[in-house]
Amino acid sequence: MSRILFVCAAGPSVGGGHVMRSLTLARALAQGGATCGFLAGPEVAAVLNAFAPDMARAEDDAGFDAVVFDHYGLSAEDHRALAKGRPTLVIDDLADRPLASDLVLDSGLARKAQDYAGLVPAHARLLLGPSYAPVRPAFAALREKALARRAQRTPVRRILVSLGLTDVGGITERVVGLLRPLIGEAALDVVVGGAAPSLPALRALARRDPRLVLHVDAQDMPQLTLEADLAVGAGGSTTWERCVLALPTLALILADNQAPAARALAAAGVAPCLDVAAPDFETVFAREVSDLLDNADRRAALSTASAKVCDGLGAERVAAAFLEIVAARKRS
Repeated sequence: MSRILFVCAAGPSVGGGHVMRSLTLARALAQGGATCGFLAGPEVAAVLNAFAPDMARAEDDAGFDAVVFDHYGLSAEDHRALAKGRPTLVIDDLADRPLASDLVLDSGLARKAQDYAGLVPAHARLLLGPSYAPVRPAFAALREKALARRAQRTPVRRILVSLGLTDVGGITERVVGLLRPLIGEAALDVVVGGAAPSLPALRALARRDPRLVLHVDAQDMPQLTLEADLAVGAGGSTTWERCVLALPTLALILADNQAPAARALAAAGVAPCLDVAAPDFETVFAREVSDLLDNADRRAALSTASAKVCDGLGAERVAAAFLEIVAARKRS
């Protein structure tokens, strides 16, 4: 049985997405017979405590056969120092620095092998595109039901607002404030983490506005995504969850590293995107949301396009590829 160590980034400026997608991959590796543990500083531990309290924590790298990195702040030198010759998988979205890895996962829609030319070892295998995106099995399990529901072309009755567990810069409160005058009687399912800066204001608002339903450290995201008719979502890894369930989405770019993937999705007709740092963001946001609420044909087109992007089985594909590398190294 292989023991695999995860090294992830998390924190107020980074969010919890690295840990969440690594958890999904860890569960898939466990299904394949591996045991997994996380090198967990306080920020990573906080996400694990909320969503995977049963996941093993590691104080150091001793006793592990392989290492998975999901941390933009680490490059090839760091990978080599931590891996110490063991097989490595790097989860990346940037292709902006050298990586010391046997396997690289980049689920970006427009990612090409040449983007990593000169950045990875000659033997490294690249797993590129949304078919490898780590998405929890609970989403794939609801896919048929979601596709049938989207085909009904119902009016927008529920809007999912999911802008990251850490709610960078209080963006969730800002977006909810922009949405409330636009949505009529539609409900807002607002997902935030327990330490989100928007949380106190949102709790006060929910007491006054019955349309607003707060979900703190939500454990039921697959169901919330299924039941929503429209989403306003961050342009990060939760993109693939919404695609699996064909949910029409207005994607918001909250950080520079989200921009290339979000704009590729917009160019492909999958999800329009807006940069929250743009000077005209609020004006364009109101116009986009109003159009999406009114235009059933546009929502249907986005739903159809998003469903084609990702089937939700990526974690299993990545786990199988990495376990094959780990097993081969053990045999050699």
